[in-house]
Amino acid sequence: MTDGPAAGSARAGTDAVPRTQVEQPFDGYVFDLDGTIYLGDALLPGALHAVTTLRAAGSRTVFLTNKPLERPSAYAAKLTRLGIPTEPHEVVSSTDALLGYLRAHAAGARLYPVAEPLIWELLEEEGWELTDDASRVDVVVVSFDRTFAYAKLQIAFDAVRGGARIIATNPDAYCPIPGGGLPDCAAMLAAIEACSGGRAEAVVGKPSPHMAATLLERLALVADRTLLVGDRLATDMRMALEAGMASALVLTGATTREDVARSPFVPQYVLDSVADIVPPGLASPHPKP
Repeated sequence: MTDGPAAGSARAGTDAVPRTQVEQPFDGYVFDLDGTIYLGDALLPGALHAVTTLRAAGSRTVFLTNKPLERPSAYAAKLTRLGIPTEPHEVVSSTDALLGYLRAHAAGARLYPVAEPLIWELLEEEGWELTDDASRVDVVVVSFDRTFAYAKLQIAFDAVRGGARIIATNPDAYCPIPGGGLPDCAAMLAAIEACSGGRAEAVVGKPSPHMAATLLERLALVADRTLLVGDRLATDMRMALEAGMASALVLTGATTREDVARSPFVPQYVLDSVADIVPPGLASPHPKP
């Protein structure tokens, strides 16, 4: 592609005013999923048009999620079913960042996951030793866990008090769903930290540099040639700004315009929907749905 816009440097304390339309195409786009591309089992308005048009123009696309409840292949299958053909390698999850972090910083450690069965499966497939014997745990891995219970909290408490480290997948307090939300990883992590006195050494999903590095490697692009599109200020927009990517906040998920005015993370663009990332005049291969 020809050269497009470089990422902006809007930060806390600047006088930058977010724009309401993306004017030129980027070489790569990172799309958050929940609240940006879809909500529940339905595409959000403009999502199909935006992704299809940008891909047809030659841009690379990657989909990004902090939700560690499915394999990337499952998210790819869902997008494909909803009308956006997607391969598993085009989805980056907080589980990808978790596995990468553990390989680099916890080689040979014995793990206790406070997590749903998927995390246990992924860790076992990677060859990690998993145990619920608190006296043998080196690292407590904390994730979004709808099976969270007192027994898990007790094991984590005992392990951390005995010297185990804490590593978490994502900092989200809740996951948006139609009509409300689900308590997310931050709720489980807060419970473990509160009772044990320990603190997570890393939360590897958005907005961490571990997640940013994972997705930029997948896109095979430098940060300032990439636009990150998401619905959360403290995760999506913060990560984009700190990684040097361009940033576009959409108002179809967890954030309102009033939230933007109070935020220390100022995105370059604040958009009514993901449809507004398509530059005016960029030809669409299909009619807009």
